[in-house]
Amino acid sequence: MDWNCSATLIGSLPHMDAAKAIDLILSSGIDVPAWPQLPSRGYAENMYAQTGVTLPGIRIDGEKKSITVDLNDYDPMEFYTALLSEDIDYYRHPEEFFGGLYELLDRDLEGFVGIKGQVTGPISEGLQIFDQDGRAVIYDETYGEIVRKNVNMMARWQTRELGRKNSNPILFFDEPTLTMLGTPFASISQTDAVTWMNEAMDGVDAHTAIHCCGNTDWPMVMSTDVDILSLDAYAYGHTIALYPEDTAAFLERGGTLAWGIVPNTEEGVAIETVDNLVRLMDIHLSALADKGLDKDLLHRRCLLTPQCGLGGVEVEVVPGVLELLSGLSKAMKERHSLS
Repeated sequence: MDWNCSATLIGSLPHMDAAKAIDLILSSGIDVPAWPQLPSRGYAENMYAQTGVTLPGIRIDGEKKSITVDLNDYDPMEFYTALLSEDIDYYRHPEEFFGGLYELLDRDLEGFVGIKGQVTGPISEGLQIFDQDGRAVIYDETYGEIVRKNVNMMARWQTRELGRKNSNPILFFDEPTLTMLGTPFASISQTDAVTWMNEAMDGVDAHTAIHCCGNTDWPMVMSTDVDILSLDAYAYGHTIALYPEDTAAFLERGGTLAWGIVPNTEEGVAIETVDNLVRLMDIHLSALADKGLDKDLLHRRCLLTPQCGLGGVEVEVVPGVLELLSGLSKAMKERHSLS
């Protein structure tokens, strides 16, 4: 799909009040509103807790800020019964964990280019849930599969609900730990990583996206079945031009680059302007065009976002980020005659 420099959000906001957060998003001028995680409300809105809440045997401890499971003491029967019967409603997102999602679903969303949701991707989720011995469950063959199936079914449930409000949903799989692949902190092969991400995206009736807020192996990510690659372009935008052939193939098969070009810090918002960000985008796009990529295709297969989530900033900073984001989107559309 041609997104034509439309704007959307990544992950979280710092608000306590879900209604005020959604009011701000819907009035900001962005084309693809997203429901926000609201971690200031408590640990239930942590991205790993949200995606892990329907796992069998899961123990979410808000005081210790930990998510664990005793692999010697859990019953997967109900989980697998729902999975095998494709009972998507079993994986319904609990309202106390998803304030932003349910508030967004209460609104009229038909007039927007699309709407965006997210789950934590299977690799990051599996690396942040620990067993009784303190080992990440991704390394347990049985429970690692359960995590992947859970991510997939939660994504399918969420996509169904979003699709009832807008016919053009995007579902992001947030994978911050892709930056650690190949290190002792994530001893996972590229083959397994690709297979597991594809498994989590399988059957999800939406434009799928993988978001990584650091530098990683972009050709590996683009080799998955994903539709949208989301990167922190404000810090790492230059890295995508290191892989012109992979990027060209990704775009030509219908892929989109989501450029996280708007800073998500108070300091960044204070120094940046829309004109500055337009120039930065032109630098990154020209770097790819200079290596033979079709610049018109780059503009059409382009989404614009903040670097990452905004849960770590003060509430007062968020309007400035959204103003830069919507202003950049409008400027890019006008500059390149995009509708």
